Amino acid sequence: TFTAWCNSHLRKAGTQIENIEEDFRDGLKLMLLLEVISGERLAKPERGKMRVHKISNVNKALDFIASKGVKLVSIGAEEIVDGNVKMTLGMIWTIILRFAIQDISVEETSAKEGLLLWCQRKTAPYKNVNIQNFHISWKDGLGFCALIHRHRPELIDYGKLRKDDPLTNLNTAFDVAEKYLDIPKMLDAEDIVGTARPDEKAIMTYVSSFYHAFSGAQKAETAANRICKVLAVNQENEQLMEDYEKLASDLLEWIRRTIPWLENRAPENTMQAMQQKLEDFRDYRRLHKPPKVQEKCQLEINFNTLQTKLRLSNRPAFMPSEGKMVSDINNAWGGLEQAEKGYEEWLLNEIRRLERLDHLAEKFRQKASIHESWTDGKEAMLQQKDYETATLSEIKALLKKHEAFESDLAAHQDRVEQIAAIAQELNELDYYDSPSVNARCQKICDQWDNLGALTQKRREALERTEKLLETIDQLYLEYAKRAAPFNNWMEGAMEDLQDTFIVHTIEEIQGLTTAHEQFKATLPDADKERQAILGIHNEVSKIVQTYHVNMAGTNPYTTITPHEINSKWEHVRQLVPRRDQALMEEHARQQQNERLRKQFGAQANVIGPWIQTKMEEIGRISIEMHGTLEDQLNHLRQYEKSIVNYKPKIDQLEGDHQQIQEALIFDNKHTNYTMEHIRVGWEQLLTTIARTINEVENQILTRDAKGISQEQMNEFRASFNHFDRDHSGTLGPEEFKACLISLGYDIGNDAQGEAEFARIMSIVDPNRLGVVTFQAFIDFMSRETADTDTADQVMASFKILAGDKNYITVDELRRELPPDQAEYCIARMAPYNGRDAVPGALDYMSFSTALYGESDL
Repeated sequence: TFTAWCNSHLRKAGTQIENIEEDFRDGLKLMLLLEVISGERLAKPERGKMRVHKISNVNKALDFIASKGVKLVSIGAEEIVDGNVKMTLGMIWTIILRFAIQDISVEETSAKEGLLLWCQRKTAPYKNVNIQNFHISWKDGLGFCALIHRHRPELIDYGKLRKDDPLTNLNTAFDVAEKYLDIPKMLDAEDIVGTARPDEKAIMTYVSSFYHAFSGAQKAETAANRICKVLAVNQENEQLMEDYEKLASDLLEWIRRTIPWLENRAPENTMQAMQQKLEDFRDYRRLHKPPKVQEKCQLEINFNTLQTKLRLSNRPAFMPSEGKMVSDINNAWGGLEQAEKGYEEWLLNEIRRLERLDHLAEKFRQKASIHESWTDGKEAMLQQKDYETATLSEIKALLKKHEAFESDLAAHQDRVEQIAAIAQELNELDYYDSPSVNARCQKICDQWDNLGALTQKRREALERTEKLLETIDQLYLEYAKRAAPFNNWMEGAMEDLQDTFIVHTIEEIQGLTTAHEQFKATLPDADKERQAILGIHNEVSKIVQTYHVNMAGTNPYTTITPHEINSKWEHVRQLVPRRDQALMEEHARQQQNERLRKQFGAQANVIGPWIQTKMEEIGRISIEMHGTLEDQLNHLRQYEKSIVNYKPKIDQLEGDHQQIQEALIFDNKHTNYTMEHIRVGWEQLLTTIARTINEVENQILTRDAKGISQEQMNEFRASFNHFDRDHSGTLGPEEFKACLISLGYDIGNDAQGEAEFARIMSIVDPNRLGVVTFQAFIDFMSRETADTDTADQVMASFKILAGDKNYITVDELRRELPPDQAEYCIARMAPYNGRDAVPGALDYMSFSTALYGESDL
């Protein structure tokens, strides 16, 4: 094997050897072999026949080997000159290792491991081949045949080979290698088959010749690996772009569907229906919106991560479809939150309106029922002709009775006006049952007008008859005059005691309670008046009985009897404690409402400042330099965990807020924080911590991709923070310029310096916003020395795969690249139209350029 290997190289110098230990003894052919395999000239050899000349030549060869970093252990010139077979073979193996195997490198492994990995990769697709070593793995000859077929498939029909015929396989491989690949036959097939473990050094020597013979294909593999890497980056970026577009579309569509619902201001007729709307809105805030907040935050993070990856891979920035920029999402989100605010305000105002309407409607029905009860039968009474057959005293009585009725009628005028005013207010507040209210009110007003007309007509009739009447019972008249207003007072008191009320604060219910206590203070005087009125009636009865007056035991001037007065008085006395109980219950409810206000206020006054403090702490962490970026990231993630763990307090506050809304509490003097403030602050806090973590992750991506050390990163951060005096996280142009100068940039105040600074600003602030972020600053500091792949490098790699042609074919792409990446290129490469084009030729040059520029790839 060693003889054949030496002759494969000596043949280039026009000579050969037959016996290694004999032909290398004078050192001349040994020096010639080293010159051929190294391509370098050795020292001039000694041509003499003497032993000293031979030793000198061999020493020159050994010195040359040692100059190449090879340690020769126990190998001396004297042993080679004396023909020591073991030493001579050891020297040749050392030469083979150094010049045929040592420079082999595959995937960062070298020498023996690199050669073995190369063999494994090249033979992986072939059945019955499993290369694990350089001895028994090669006994069946299929490994040698697979290496040849992989690179020159036209030389061997691999499908006809059999694993159980190793001699045929080995001889086929050795013969083809010698005839077509210029690899001399270094092994004997019978010796390999006939030994349990073939010689490892011999196999390695022979296989290394195959490696060097196919070195051109190795270049193609390297080129293919580079192309695969670049295409994988593009495919990953395209997937991220598609994911962003879909997420943005879904979020915008949800916002588009939600806003019309929030802008729908169609009112409901009942409190129950409006309460259901409010409950639906609470479900939206608790269940439907929070996942969308997370999606919006994730969308911004995905966008920033994608842009960072595009910058790191030297690709153009991603421009989303029209209307799907992050700013578009934020604008749409702002519109959503504006609609939310307006919808909630409208809901609460509608509930107040319906509450007021229900109260007014009930008040209208009570007053209308009381008035209708009072007017019942009055028209028939006014239309009686009783005065036509009455005696003089009866006429006098009828007249006085009528006067008392007119007094009573006038007293009811206020109630009629109140009924009309309530009906008018119900109309103005758009009460749903206004038609029936208006009809009832109109009926009452029409009846009232008719009563007035009938009253006037009866009075005229009585006055015409009055001249005929002289006697009148003054006591009855006095009774009637005092009984009527007292009766009206009792009716008003009963009406007031049964009147419904609505309050929202303790102060309001205390005001009603005070008024009620004042009313109760008047009851003793009222009772005295009652006793006096009853005393008048008793005196009349006594006179009638005494003088046998023909009065039939009734008062002709009023229908109000002592029994009715006593009955109403008893009713008033019963209503007073009921009113006491109602006021007490309402006072307790208002105390509960105040407790809810204080409970909510106490929590909100803690949570609101806590959110603000966390926002400030996150801002400080993002600009501090304590530890590495990983330390900052761990610190931020701990903050994120503590923030997420705080969520139950927010949920508890939401529960308290729901109780407040269900209790129809509309203001709270114990805190300046509303639930809306807390919600917005909480959402901003979640978004800020997620965005800050993403910024640090992107800085780590930039640092690792650009090879920035932690010390450099700290230096950049320290310089940036020094000039970021307002702690805004950005630098203005003058601050940025001063920062660059502090880092050693030579930016003078002359025209050249201004031009250079303008160039740098166009890089770090492409949108001309007038500020430079820390991420843009880091990108710039690492960009100009970054080792990134370029379009020219990719183009050169495709040229190797194409065999130095200006185009590449479909078959070449599918042979050299993995299937998915080959099909990726085929689908996107334009046809090649050069003069040297062949059918199916593809233009890899324009494809390579498009990978790094604006394109539809």
